[in-house]
Amino acid sequence: MESGSCCEKPFRKAIVGGAFDRLHKGHRALLDIAIKLADSLLVGLADGPLLAGKAFKERIMPYDERRELLASYLREKNIPFRIVKIVEPIGPAGTDEEADLIVVSPETYERALMINEERRRNGLRELFIVVVPTILAEDGAPLKSHRIRAGEIDSEGRLIRG
Repeated sequence: MESGSCCEKPFRKAIVGGAFDRLHKGHRALLDIAIKLADSLLVGLADGPLLAGKAFKERIMPYDERRELLASYLREKNIPFRIVKIVEPIGPAGTDEEADLIVVSPETYERALMINEERRRNGLRELFIVVVPTILAEDGAPLKSHRIRAGEIDSEGRLIRG
């Protein structure tokens, strides 16, 4: 048997992006798929104008706290990563020459298509797109950060009774 050939990951660098507020089960599912498929991660962590339209935006954790929780999770997974602040939808995904994969949720699939269009304009190869299904909360509705901020559910999607 050839050494290492059975377990090589199919991609060099995966891109994931988002606000990653209240790092929840859905975020972890997205990150875990990227970790399984790629040797390293580039994480675009949204801030500023990208948070403007979020529900309960005044309750979004500060950037540095979100960054540290994300970094801590990725360190536990023992994967090389880089977290960059993004304040516009495409960020470094449109220019990173090493990236070959983007992992998105169904709601951000269109953004992945925009990124690939930008990459074509920049003379780069398109990213392979993996869409991770939406994780549902205990009540069958999508597990979303704004629901956690609103006090409806916890980070595992369990209903908060009270």
